[in-house]
Amino acid sequence: MTADTSMTEAQQQLAPDIETMRSTAHRFLAPDARPIPTSEVTTLAAALRGHVEELIPTIEAMTRDFPAGDVPSACALVCCREARMRLGLRPGYNSPGQMTVAMKLARSVKALCDHYRILGGA
Repeated sequence: MTADTSMTEAQQQLAPDIETMRSTAHRFLAPDARPIPTSEVTTLAAALRGHVEELIPTIEAMTRDFPAGDVPSACALVCCREARMRLGLRPGYNSPGQMTVAMKLARSVKALCDHYRILGGA
């Protein structure tokens, strides 16, 4: 049994902008991604952090509507814990360190967006 996943109009207006979040993550994860200047990496990494910070509580709230033992919601919670851990990562002072952290955040954003959709988000 799964929870009712239909969204009211008010919920849709408050829903995260998944398309923008995926687009930001795609800048780092696309197979044909172009090099990103260091100044832009810093800006995009900050945006990715914001996306993760927005998605974690949203997804955690969505999982409360599912019965105990529901596999998709359990997987989503594991992803939230991993994403929260990645929020604690601090980039180094060099370009490779900044890029590494940004890529990990991008992977978390992508996974959280997938879980948001699986749990019934738009």
